[in-house]
Amino acid sequence: MDKIAQEVDELYKANFGKIVASLLYASSSIDPETAEDLVQDSFASALTDWKQNGVPSNKVGWIYKVSKNKALNRIKRDKRVEALSERTKVESFELRFSDSATNDQQLTLLFACAHPDLSPKSQVVITLKYVLNLKVDAIAKALCMTIDGIDKLLFRARQKIKEERILLRESHALALIPRLPIVHKIIYLTFNEGYKSLSNDQILRNELCEEALLLNKALLDSSLANKDTLALYALMLFNSARFESRFSATGDLLDLEQQDRSLWNQDLIFMASDFLRKSKDDAASSYHLEAAIACVHCTSRSFESTDWRTITGLYARLLKDYPSPFIELNYAIALYYYGDKESAFSILNELQRHPFLSQYYLLNSALGKLHRLEGNVVLARQYLVKALDQTHLTKERAFIQRTINEL
Repeated sequence: MDKIAQEVDELYKANFGKIVASLLYASSSIDPETAEDLVQDSFASALTDWKQNGVPSNKVGWIYKVSKNKALNRIKRDKRVEALSERTKVESFELRFSDSATNDQQLTLLFACAHPDLSPKSQVVITLKYVLNLKVDAIAKALCMTIDGIDKLLFRARQKIKEERILLRESHALALIPRLPIVHKIIYLTFNEGYKSLSNDQILRNELCEEALLLNKALLDSSLANKDTLALYALMLFNSARFESRFSATGDLLDLEQQDRSLWNQDLIFMASDFLRKSKDDAASSYHLEAAIACVHCTSRSFESTDWRTITGLYARLLKDYPSPFIELNYAIALYYYGDKESAFSILNELQRHPFLSQYYLLNSALGKLHRLEGNVVLARQYLVKALDQTHLTKERAFIQRTINEL
């Protein structure tokens, strides 16, 4: 890739979503798909023009201007007379990002993607596309979905934005505050997609986690943050501190008890603990409770010395306030290590009746592991083989297969 092509590619990654949003903000005559096409064309024009005429001093401004002109021409061609006019200046497009309760362009767009009329999955996908500027194949890889599945989801989201005139802009904090829980959820899911991803693309995994942290930090710096924002930031920092220890030098997935704790980032753990203290509130959100659990793990000197009593108590509270079969699974595992093995197996066996959990590889993998620890080799193998058949993830399959081979 030559120097100009590399510059255009970097600009695309940093500004594609923002320029698309600028066209959507400027006129309801432009729908999301059309805006994307126009901006794609503008970046293609930059690649050609800059090779012939040189790179302009204001590269982003140049692409904004070309995008605006292409939008004007499209509206004229379609005989639509609306918000865009010949007198519109490029600067007015850029100001639309800061003329609101949030001064951060990316954060403004994030609140736009958190529109309550969009499904949670759609919110995450359009955030990855327009806020983080990931391409469709990268989104599919991050979410373990097919490219066709992402395309269909994007199509439905664009149609909803177009047909129901879901504007990608809110002008004041009162209109944005109700969306804050959705924004938290999008950031949380984005981080988890990177942290829990077993993709071989380490750069993509790191990028998703870093972007989620940056978005949360921008939110903390705005006037919209609350105690939940602090707790969410603490949770992500605790998990980030353990990021590098989750895989061996050869890329093999490692269990918590197998991880080298000397690799855990103590500076991040200290920072996370500080944010967790600052987040203290009368009403504890799920982020507060999950961060507290992560704090116990991160401050334990070894797996054996982990305070499982505290962890089971936190999971019990989390399960009571935010019931979920996935939380119940983690609660059962914590109970086992706390020493209440009978209750742990009782819960895990009951979860086998759940229509989804019974087909979930992590449940069967957990049962296989715990039966192995109890010396029940036959049952351990039975559950591990079942788990092996339930996942297509290469690293997870390799991990389960290693466990089976060790029986």
